[in-house]
Amino acid sequence: MQVVFTSKARKGLRKMPAADRARLVEKLTAFAETGSGDVKALTGSPFLRLRHGQWRALFEIDGDLIVVRVAHRREVYD
Repeated sequence: MQVVFTSKARKGLRKMPAADRARLVEKLTAFAETGSGDVKALTGSPFLRLRHGQWRALFEIDGDLIVVRVAHRREVYD
């Protein structure tokens, strides 16, 4: 499975500190390869979320892992 970032997700990644950004991308890649990680389905939403510290990545799986949004936990669920 390949990890694909939307433009909104890339914008969120640019706002993150470099160390957190690298670790989050690493976790997404690992999940795409193995299917394991801190991932949960969101209630009432078609998206899944992956956590890294205070940061969240919302994504869906449609052949590839498509990252829809990356943001701080206080902003990501709006």
